[in-house]
Amino acid sequence: MAEFVWEARSRTGELKKGVMDADDENAVQTRLRSQQLMPTKIKKRAAAFSFTIGSGVSTKDLVTFTRLFATMIDAGLPIVQCLDILCNQTDNRHFATVLRDVKANVEQGATFSDSLRRHPKVFDPLYVNLVQAGEVGGILDTILQRLAIYIEKAMKLKRQVRGAMVYPSAVGVIFCGVLGILLGWVIPSFKNIFKDLGSSDELPWLTQVVVTVSEAFVGYFPLVFLGFVGAAVTLVYLYRTPAGKKFFHRMLLKMPVVGDVLRKIAVARFTRTLGTLLASGVPILDALEIVAKTAGNVIVEEGIMYARAKISEGKNMAGPLLETNVFPPMVVQMVGVGEQTGALDAMLSKIADFYEEEVDVAVAALTSLIEPIMMVTIGGTVGVVLIAMYLPIFSIAGKIKAD
Repeated sequence: MAEFVWEARSRTGELKKGVMDADDENAVQTRLRSQQLMPTKIKKRAAAFSFTIGSGVSTKDLVTFTRLFATMIDAGLPIVQCLDILCNQTDNRHFATVLRDVKANVEQGATFSDSLRRHPKVFDPLYVNLVQAGEVGGILDTILQRLAIYIEKAMKLKRQVRGAMVYPSAVGVIFCGVLGILLGWVIPSFKNIFKDLGSSDELPWLTQVVVTVSEAFVGYFPLVFLGFVGAAVTLVYLYRTPAGKKFFHRMLLKMPVVGDVLRKIAVARFTRTLGTLLASGVPILDALEIVAKTAGNVIVEEGIMYARAKISEGKNMAGPLLETNVFPPMVVQMVGVGEQTGALDAMLSKIADFYEEEVDVAVAALTSLIEPIMMVTIGGTVGVVLIAMYLPIFSIAGKIKAD
């Protein structure tokens, strides 16, 4: 398909303009006439170079679109008109192109959810299935409002985790840079000074160890670099295999402190997503399958799919969830209460609210724990190097004073 810029007049003579995705000019003319518009000018838009990473649509763009769309639907505007307004209003050209394609498919008779399903990188299965449930139930505006709230909460959770990793990552990079400068330039300079002073053969053991490490780093730097690159490539390759990914995800959940944080994040995501789906009328088996795909951890995903299989056999949800050893007993008990009272979606939302607050506390605790550990590590390493370099100087000074 290509983009065509068009101008047309309505029956009242009003001039209208727009952009349309179509195979050729004839398709544009046919579509405009079906809208009771008389084309006056149709021009193919020149193709522009574009490069997108991921979906090319930010979470903020998606939330804004969802909220505005819900407001327009609630006001009684037709879906095609809503899409026309929003695709012309967005500043994201890639998103505008996607919305125009969705609009074109709706105009051709497809449902809104099926039109969204054509763009899985922008509208994930969760989004599409909720929209489909809203279409079937006649509550599309309500579903879109819930979707916007869900996306905002998910974005907040992701931002918290990323924010907690910024400081340690920055400090780690700086530490590697400082260590490289010490081993590659500072220590060899001191070694030359010791050689000039004639004390290179009588260095303290700590200084000899540091100098030996520096010599190995400088002399075998290409091999060291290739070793790190090879280790990184190997880890990435192993992570991309099903068995390797499962191993790493299991180890992450078992790690002290970090594992607890990841488990709470998984519980918050699971309960928030499942609660939103069930409240929107999505069948529980379909909802669990969607939730499993968005779990973000293979172990959690397998646990959810195990529970789904047991539910399909006629069992309740609480028992299978407890058997997985992934979800805390308190969560399982609350899920069981929700099932017994017939208010599972409301109970899941309450669990999600609680665990999102727990994530806030856990991430803050993790950050406060990482900071002193990294500072002690960096300070201790630099301190050892400085002491090792100054010990021979003190020894030389002592000999001169004795003479």
